Amino acid sequence: MTHTHILPAASHEFRLEGDPGAFQVNMSREQIACGLQAVTVTLTAALPAPPPNVKIVWSHPDVDIQASWTPAAGRDRGITYRLGKGFPSKATNHAPVVCLYSQSGANRLTFAASDALHGLRCAAALIEETAEFECSVTLFADPSPLIERYELTLWVDTRDISYFDALRGVSDWWARLPGYEPCHVPETARRPMYSTWYSFHQAISPEAVLEQCRLAKPLGCDAVIVDDGWQTLDGARGYAYCGDWRPERTPDMRAFVDAVHAEGMAFLLWYSVPFIGRHSDAYQKFQGKFLADSDHFGAAILDPRFPEAREYLIGIYERALREWGLDGFKLDFVDSMGDTEEAAGRIGGGRDYDSVSEAADRLLADVMARLRAINPDVMIEFRQSYIGPLMRKYGNLFRAGDCPNDAVTNRLRVLDIRLLSGDTPAHADMLMWSPEEPAEAAALQLLNVLFSVPQISVLLDRIPEDHRAMLRFWMGFWTVHRDALLHGRLEPLQPDLCYPIVRSFTDRELVAAIYSENALLPLDGVGERDVFVVNGTRNGRLALELLEDLGERRLQVFDCRGELLRDERITLCAGLHAFAVPPAGLWQCVRNFE
Repeated sequence: MTHTHILPAASHEFRLEGDPGAFQVNMSREQIACGLQAVTVTLTAALPAPPPNVKIVWSHPDVDIQASWTPAAGRDRGITYRLGKGFPSKATNHAPVVCLYSQSGANRLTFAASDALHGLRCAAALIEETAEFECSVTLFADPSPLIERYELTLWVDTRDISYFDALRGVSDWWARLPGYEPCHVPETARRPMYSTWYSFHQAISPEAVLEQCRLAKPLGCDAVIVDDGWQTLDGARGYAYCGDWRPERTPDMRAFVDAVHAEGMAFLLWYSVPFIGRHSDAYQKFQGKFLADSDHFGAAILDPRFPEAREYLIGIYERALREWGLDGFKLDFVDSMGDTEEAAGRIGGGRDYDSVSEAADRLLADVMARLRAINPDVMIEFRQSYIGPLMRKYGNLFRAGDCPNDAVTNRLRVLDIRLLSGDTPAHADMLMWSPEEPAEAAALQLLNVLFSVPQISVLLDRIPEDHRAMLRFWMGFWTVHRDALLHGRLEPLQPDLCYPIVRSFTDRELVAAIYSENALLPLDGVGERDVFVVNGTRNGRLALELLEDLGERRLQVFDCRGELLRDERITLCAGLHAFAVPPAGLWQCVRNFE
């Protein structure tokens, strides 16, 4: 039998649908501001009981809504219809938030859940018969252990503000929740890095990596991430030899780290957190303590519900930090730890948690606490999709998911991360391209991720000189303008079109990038700011609409290698303007005439 609990609200009628079973249900609403409310659902039982199959449901009119945004959307920002089941979220996968917005980028409905730890499913599906959205948050979307009490708060925002301001409000709200406080971010985490993955894959040697560090440091890279391959002589890809974490390919790891430090760079080391390879000693040691032992790239997945499993992993990272002098870790495949029917059926037996999500949270919290006790500035990189609000507690740089040589996807992903990550820096997926590319095409890899922290992953001694000139120019630009690029007021326009225009403001300057040949960049609120516009296309023209007079300025145009092509005084009046700017070039107008 299905029970329906109804809570009237200012403009929505919230219902808890499903059978609550042994649980008493309480729903309450708090009006935070005009158009902003919090709805809290509390479930209580007299004794521990199986979580009920319930969801919070309400309707919202489909008025001036042309697209949707979720952290799981990828390139599909369209409207889903009633059969859509929404997307899953939990600590190690995405974040529970949905935004419906107009073509102009105005928020029409943004909702988010306070529980970013346990499995939820969020949806906003169009009902064809009524032209309404059925919005829902399904509780206990993953198999869950017995509970006595559960509370979830919904943040519901219908204010007529930009979609990015609505999402920023969600991010700030999450950061204020007890137990969700973001961890410290060391300054190096906000600096460009060199990554060995696409440039070396598993064929790592300390000497070759050091040579790349010597070339990357003058470009502005202040850290190197040594990826998969350092721990094994096997080069067949996969993870069959992970788990023991002995530096077979790099036997004198301390000397390797010291040599990188001597070049003025920090050292981060890759680990695939839960993978225990079938050819490792740990595979025999942890028999019976795996979440799964299928052919997952040749590795089993360690069950974090066993305290000895957590202690084993934490001990590996502690020893590496102490003995090798590391500055941080790239902790990979955290999203492989999840609650499943099989895991839910195996509890007790030495496990001190029934929930895999709660055990994974404990593992990562203990990792960060114990590593920070050794080095308060330790860096932890997490990869999309485990970049939600809870992950900000124990990760201080979030990287876009792998998208080699795909500049548009990289742009989409880093901007999606930035919309929710607050001051936790968003890193681009490692940048790679063919050395045979024209410099203008190679530059697009970097230009598409200007509003994030770049990671370079090409062999810098194997690319042509015009590529190196391009890197020197654009990495130099990033360094000079990093405050605006990383910390300014970010305005990524038209997410449904993969953000063809991005702007970011500080009190001193405005930096904008155009990624579509047909895009018209609106410039308003410039005031006394210097303006820098990046041509992130292969087209040789930029179109700007000045909504105010800028007066007399110094106009300069550079190509992608940094060659100055135009330098003159110009009076810029309000109106439409077109300028010749080479592909992957820079247009700038400043008030300083010297």
